[in-house]
Amino acid sequence: MVSHSVFEIVVLLVAVALYFLPALMAERRKRDDLLVIALFNAVLGWTGIGWTLALFWALQPNPPKDLGAQTKERQRRLGMGVFASLLTRRIEARAARAADRER
Repeated sequence: MVSHSVFEIVVLLVAVALYFLPALMAERRKRDDLLVIALFNAVLGWTGIGWTLALFWALQPNPPKDLGAQTKERQRRLGMGVFASLLTRRIEARAARAADRER
């Protein structure tokens, strides 16, 4: 009777560990969003899709610390590129008009 209870406890522990495997892997990989992954896993892990998504999410690398700054810098560079190309077109058009007037 006691061995049957021990077996049930072991099976229950294995089932819980398997259920929370994505959260455990995220913790092991030192994910910055561990709490979000664990909550997602706890709430939607009972569906196969939720568990799979949580596992996939846990296996992704951490995003860069300065993602916002990198995005802002990229947008600034893109904006400057557009500005530079428009300015170049305007200068070329002005030079073409000046050349037409000289003829």
